[in-house]
Amino acid sequence: MNCLFCRITQGEMKVPFVWEDDEFVAFRDIAPTAPVHVLVVPRRHFDSIAALAEGDAAYAGRFVQAIAAVARAEGLVDPARGFRLVTNTGPEGGQSVPHLHGHVLGGRTLSWPAG
Repeated sequence: MNCLFCRITQGEMKVPFVWEDDEFVAFRDIAPTAPVHVLVVPRRHFDSIAALAEGDAAYAGRFVQAIAAVARAEGLVDPARGFRLVTNTGPEGGQSVPHLHGHVLGGRTLSWPAG
């Protein structure tokens, strides 16, 4: 299997998970752009959010629930705090691994457009 995130989600590559359930895993980004930078990755392979949207709307909803659970576990769901969710799609959108994943960013005030 060539997909990096499939190898991680299936346990072929040992990466410490900060959160997981039967459908999704979450782990820290190796090149964080914020104090909290966690990737939320489906165990099922979808190339991007566009592929998920076309493939399984109920699973997409559970992906968003997993993202919220990770943000909560990281202490970011608080009226005085907050977080940013980024999902890059395709090469021009900055997607470097062709497997759907969401970046949960927080831990400081984030500027726009840069993280």
